[in-house]
Amino acid sequence: QVQLAESGGGSVEAGGSLRLSCVASVYSYITYCIGWVRQAPGKERERVASIGSDGDTRVADSVKGRFTISQDGAKNTLYLQMNNLKPEDTAVYYCVAIPYLRSPCGLSWYSDDTWGQGTQVTVSS
Repeated sequence: QVQLAESGGGSVEAGGSLRLSCVASVYSYITYCIGWVRQAPGKERERVASIGSDGDTRVADSVKGRFTISQDGAKNTLYLQMNNLKPEDTAVYYCVAIPYLRSPCGLSWYSDDTWGQGTQVTVSS
């Protein structure tokens, strides 16, 4: 069974940075359609960023200019570099992926997709 393992979360002050990592146990889950979704307490899940094998990279307006998504195929790893963090970025961040290209990648994620266990990011003011 494919697994996605996130790491890199933690507690930082506003204006700080964190880099999240997501390691996939199967290479194809990194290459086709993969992304980050976050969920804050009492709120719905929010798409953060995604990368598709067709080159389509999406970043939510709420984090554009501050967050960067990237991947390293050699390491089966997806990254999310988060700079200038704000208290409203506080959430559990999940890595999510599918082993095929859903076009457009990252516009919608479903419960049947493969999800990681999540990593907590807490930003204090």
